[in-house]
Formats: sequence, C-alpha cells, structure tokens
Amino acid sequence: MKSVFRLLPAATLAVGLALSAAPAVAQQAAPPKSSPAAIAAAKEILTIKNAGAMYANAVPGLVEKTKIALIQQNLNYQKDLNEVAGVVAQQLNGREKEIGEGMAQVYASEFTEQELKELVTFYKSPLGKKLIDAEPRAIGLSMAFMNSWAQNFAETVMGAFRAEMRKRGKEI
Repeated sequence: MKSVFRLLPAATLAVGLALSAAPAVAQQAAPPKSSPAAIAAAKEILTIKNAGAMYANAVPGLVEKTKIALIQQNLNYQKDLNEVAGVVAQQLNGREKEIGEGMAQVYASEFTEQELKELVTFYKSPLGKKLIDAEPRAIGLSMAFMNSWAQNFAETVMGAFRAEMRKRGKEI
C-alpha cells in the first residue's frame, strides 16, 4: 500500500493534466459504446489495481488549486475564499467517481469483453497479484534509473558538442 501513496503526487499531477486537457479530448469522437459486461470487467480491473487511489483526492485537490489561484488574484477576499472552498468541496464531493467511470469506458473501448475478463482472471492469479504489488516499485526504480541515465548521458552529449566545437576552433 505504501508504494501507491508514493505515486499519489504524480497521479494527482496526471489527473490535473488530464482534466486540463478535457476540452481537447471532449472534441474528439466519443468511444464506441461497450457492453455492460465489458464495463463491469473494466471496473473490476480498476478496483483490483486500486486505480481509485490515483484520483481519490481529485476534487479537493482541484478545489484547493482553484482557491489558491483566486486568492492570488483577489487578496482582499482570502477569508471568504477559504470559507467558500469548503462549501464548494462539499457540493462537488463524489464527482471524482466520474473519473473512474471514464477510465472504465476507456478500458472497455481498448479491450474486448473477453480480453477484459481474461485480465480480471490474470490480476486475480498469484502472478497478477505480484504484478500489482511490485509494479509501482518497479516503475519508481525504472524512473530513477532513467533519470540517472539521462543525467550521465547529458554529460556525454555535452562532451561530444564541446569536442565538435573544438574542431571548429571554438571553446564552449
């Protein structure tokens, strides 16, 4: 469970980015309607993978971001905006479930009903459970490796630039 919470800041960012891109996505054609069984299987996969943890704080997070932006533009209303944020958060509580519904629709449009059922079976298997447990750590370690590699490779690239510029008689 700890590994999921380490990913929450990134997940919150991803949700924020996804929501900010919503108008562009909304202009695209809607995915084809999926069967209720496909949607149910997609929801089961998302539940098994604890996908709800990614967007559980989407509503309060976006309310807080909006409040901060409004306070920066309206310093005289800070007290009121702090109070209104609580009211707005309460009014919009539960709307994050729309994200889960949308994610299920996406899964159901990307996989057939049979594939989704096979994925449910897989995620319930010992190897599937291991994947769910180990994947966040593996992704985190992979990201750390890629960042380290990129930093080291950037030095190699810089060295290559300097060498080529020296050939031209120019030191950088």
